[in-house]
Amino acid sequence: MIFENIKLAMFSIRANKMRSFLTMLGMIIGISSVIAIVSLGDTMRSMVAGEFETFGKGLAFAYIMSEDGVYTEDHLFTKDEAEKLKEAMDGHITYVGFSPSERVDIKVGRKIETVKISGLAENPTEMKDPKIIYGRMLNDKDIIGKRKFVVIENTTALSVFGQEDAVGKTLKTTINRQAEELLVIGVFQNTDSALKKLLSGGAFAEAFVPESIMIKADEPQWGLYFCMDENQDMTQLQNRILSYIARMKNQDIESVMCDSAQEEMSSIDGVLGSLSAVVGAIAAISLVVGGIGIMNIMLVSVTERTREIGIRKALGAKTRDIMIQFLIEAAAISAAGGIIGTILGISIVGIGGMLVGVGVVVKPTVVMIAVAFSAMVGLGFGMYPARKAAQKDPVEALRYE
Repeated sequence: MIFENIKLAMFSIRANKMRSFLTMLGMIIGISSVIAIVSLGDTMRSMVAGEFETFGKGLAFAYIMSEDGVYTEDHLFTKDEAEKLKEAMDGHITYVGFSPSERVDIKVGRKIETVKISGLAENPTEMKDPKIIYGRMLNDKDIIGKRKFVVIENTTALSVFGQEDAVGKTLKTTINRQAEELLVIGVFQNTDSALKKLLSGGAFAEAFVPESIMIKADEPQWGLYFCMDENQDMTQLQNRILSYIARMKNQDIESVMCDSAQEEMSSIDGVLGSLSAVVGAIAAISLVVGGIGIMNIMLVSVTERTREIGIRKALGAKTRDIMIQFLIEAAAISAAGGIIGTILGISIVGIGGMLVGVGVVVKPTVVMIAVAFSAMVGLGFGMYPARKAAQKDPVEALRYE
C-alpha cells in the first residue's frame, strides 16, 4: 500500500508541475542559502588553516609585560639568552630570534617607496623562503659579516628602479634612526595569498636585510620569536618555554606573555565557525517560510481533492492510508526542493570559488543533513493538511462539488 501512496503522490506532483515548483521555491532558496553560507564558512576556515600551515603552527612570540609600564633589563632579551633558551629545550625549538621589522621609506633618486623591512638572523630560510627571481637570498655569510645587502620585492624594484631586475643597484633608507645605503643582491616575487598578507599585516611590500643592520649586537630586544617542533605537544612545550623564561628573567609566570600561531588559528577558527553557524541559522529561517508555503498549498490540494478522498475511503482506504498519501506528497515536494537547492548552493560556491581562484569546501555531511532536514520540514508542515484530509467523512466528501 505504501508504494501505491507514493505513486499517487508523484502523480499529483506531476499533474501540477508549476504549482509544485513554486511551492518548492521557498525550500530551494532556503537550502541553497544554507549550503552556500556554511560552505563559505568551511572554505574560509580551511584557507586560514592552510595559511597558518605555511606560517608554521609552531611559531610564537614571547614577551614580558611590565605592570608599571617601565621596562628594564629584566623585561628585555639578549642574544645570549635566546641561545640559552634554545639549548635548554633539547632541540624542540627549531628557531629562536628577534626577527626585527619596521616600516621604512626607501629612496632611489626622487622616487620613494614605503616597505616593511625585516632583519634576518642565521638560517633565514627557516622563517622566510621567498621565491627569488633575480640574484639570490641572504645567506649566513652576509648576516655574520654584517654586509649592507638587501633583498627586495619585484613590485618595489619596478616602482623605484623602473625594472624588476635591480640586482647590483643601490638604494637609501633609514633603519632604526640610522641612515643606510644598501646594495640589492636579490629580487623576489611575493607569492603570499591576499589572506596571508592580511594575517601578517602585509599592506606594504617586503624587503629583507641582515639582522645586524637593524639591531646592535649587544642591544636587548623587547620580545623573542621562536618556532616549536610541531611533532611535540605544543601546548605543553609552550608552557615549558614560558616557565623557563620566567625563571631566567626572575619574573612571575603570569607576566610572561605569548602569542602563538596555534592559538591565533584556534581563535579565528572559532570566530568563523560561530559566524557561519549564526548566519546559517538566519538563512534557515527561510526554510520555515518554505514549510508554511508547503502547508498552505497542501491545504488547497486537500480541498481540491475532497471527492478523491471520499472515493478512496469508499473503496476501503483507511484513515492512515490517506494521511500517509498526503504526508508523502508534502515530503516529496520538500525533499525535491532540498535536492535542487543543494545543487544550486554547491553551484553558487563552486562558481564563486572559480572566479576568485579558491578551492571551495563542501562537506558531504552538510549536504546530507540539508536534504534530510528539508524532507523533515515537509513532514512537519504537511502533518496538519494530512490529518485534515484523513479525518474527512467519506459520505460528505463524496457529496462535495
